Amino acid sequence: METIQRMYDHLHWANERILEALKSNENEESIRLFSHILFAEKVWFTRLQGLDSSHLPIWSDIDLDSCAELIKENQKNITKFLQSADLDSIISYKNSKGTEFKNSVRDVLTHVALHGQYHRGQINTRLRTSGFEPVNVDYITFVR
Repeated sequence: METIQRMYDHLHWANERILEALKSNENEESIRLFSHILFAEKVWFTRLQGLDSSHLPIWSDIDLDSCAELIKENQKNITKFLQSADLDSIISYKNSKGTEFKNSVRDVLTHVALHGQYHRGQINTRLRTSGFEPVNVDYITFVR
């Protein structure tokens, strides 16, 4: 559980750093990717709680203030969930197309953390292309 907790401490730190960078460069594509990270976190934590996520968007156009609120909401929900999570339990959920899947909590948590890091890399590429310095969100920088 310690490794998963560290991954989520990093996830929150990295989301905050990306949010700050996007305030200086309000690139629509980057904000859309960032909101996708946050919406995906919300969808997965809804599923982890055994709730229906079919009504939640995966992609939606929102502004940075709404992203900031979603970061806070997700962090609160993630923190609460991790306090009593059984990493080896299996959850059943339906994807956005209605197909049912089963995965361990550990695998879902790992997926969510890696998914966000993948898209933060895409955001950094867009920042560099726009003439801005990419944000260092490497895990090793976080733990220093």
